[in-house]
Amino acid sequence: MSTSCGNPTVEKDALMPRRRKFDRTKTCIKCKDNQGNVTIRHAVYCKECFFPMLNQKFKRSLEPTINPIPDGPRKKNLYPPGNLLIAFSGGLGSTVLLDLVHKGYVASRKPREDADAAVRKKDPKNEMVWKEVHVCYVEVCGAFPAMRDRTEDVRRVVESYDGFKFVPLRVEDSFDTKWWESVGGKPDKGELRVDITNEDLILLPSSNATSPLSALHTYLSSLPAPTAIPTTLQTLTRLLLLHTARATSSSHFLFGTCLTSLSVSLVSLVAQGGGFNIKEEVQEDWGGEGGRQAVRIVRPLKDIVMKECAMYAWWRGLEVVGQEVWPDARQGIGGITKDFIVGLEKDYPSTVSTITRTCAKLAPKETPAGICTLCNRPAQGHVQDWKTRISIRSLSPSLASPQQPSLAPYLCYMCHTTLTSKSSKKPSSGSSSAGGEEGNEVPLPLWVGARVRRMEREEMRDKVKEFLLDKEEEEEGYAEPI
Repeated sequence: MSTSCGNPTVEKDALMPRRRKFDRTKTCIKCKDNQGNVTIRHAVYCKECFFPMLNQKFKRSLEPTINPIPDGPRKKNLYPPGNLLIAFSGGLGSTVLLDLVHKGYVASRKPREDADAAVRKKDPKNEMVWKEVHVCYVEVCGAFPAMRDRTEDVRRVVESYDGFKFVPLRVEDSFDTKWWESVGGKPDKGELRVDITNEDLILLPSSNATSPLSALHTYLSSLPAPTAIPTTLQTLTRLLLLHTARATSSSHFLFGTCLTSLSVSLVSLVAQGGGFNIKEEVQEDWGGEGGRQAVRIVRPLKDIVMKECAMYAWWRGLEVVGQEVWPDARQGIGGITKDFIVGLEKDYPSTVSTITRTCAKLAPKETPAGICTLCNRPAQGHVQDWKTRISIRSLSPSLASPQQPSLAPYLCYMCHTTLTSKSSKKPSSGSSSAGGEEGNEVPLPLWVGARVRRMEREEMRDKVKEFLLDKEEEEEGYAEPI
């Protein structure tokens, strides 16, 4: 008795042809002449063809984002509205990024004398794309006393290139009023604190001034779970860099995140409840409210895997300062995700590209309800109502009163969970070092207080806007000034 369908394992016509793997040969896939030196995703490249290939990937990711609106040929008409800021961590990706930017956009180019695109030369390839290029490094040894300060090592690497301006920062600058005023922030009368033991995160103004380092230790030691410390340090570092980009009049801000690191960031972001900002993790325009110039955050190494970065740094003889591992970082969600994906990539090279392509298809169902005051990213609405439905909570009434301002409505789901998640483990002793204060009042980064106070004024205006006189009507004489 025969069946209508044949056996695909027997019929040769039903078998799908296997994709050709170029690593079966030793000849370069590009020039077809030289013997290959490296295999990238089953493709063999020689040393001479490797550098043009990687440089092409880099420019293909960066140059379409330089103009505010793409217009004209991509390789000739590049008119950024501001300067450039490069985030440098001392790691492999940022080291490769620094060398690629210098080689392609700074070295052998004349300084741009006129910012007006209409009067530039006919051949702008000989001019620098950005007038100034700043390199910013944030030192985090203040959070962990056992770590070594690498600022001077990073300074030596940056100053080995001409045309770069080095901007050193420290993570405790997040609580330093001098730094906040230097980047254009308005000084507040008192330090804003929060009661972290209450899920409503009651805001408590305080006039007791503390040192920035002591405020950082108090903030980290008050986090409910050790896994929240690496996430918090990443948020503080990111905001320090963004405010520095605005202070340096930079229109573009580059991260040295390669494809492998990007896939790790995307998976760990979703695991920590930040899936609403999956799109912003790849590219975003930050700080464009109030008529200000937005800072475009770009990751031009997003199509280059870690193996390609390692080969580029080896063949170019680049000095990689390296990043010291934070205490408990490998036990956090980011560290576990990195070990898993890097181990999987060894046997399945398409893992990281599959992750990024899948995450690129994701989009939130609702529009953002506002901007999170802590991470400054779009925040979804009704975060507390959502957590009430999906989590087991205490039935005891909240200690908050209508007269007490709360920080919870101004936070995204990820930041609210980071500050209020419960854990049976105690925070690491490396983060709660000397300088921590007793009590439940925890100081907040300075940009949080500035944004919360501004939102309070805007909300008050919205409540009484029906009773306010329009400025145009007052000028036309419809209302007499009081």
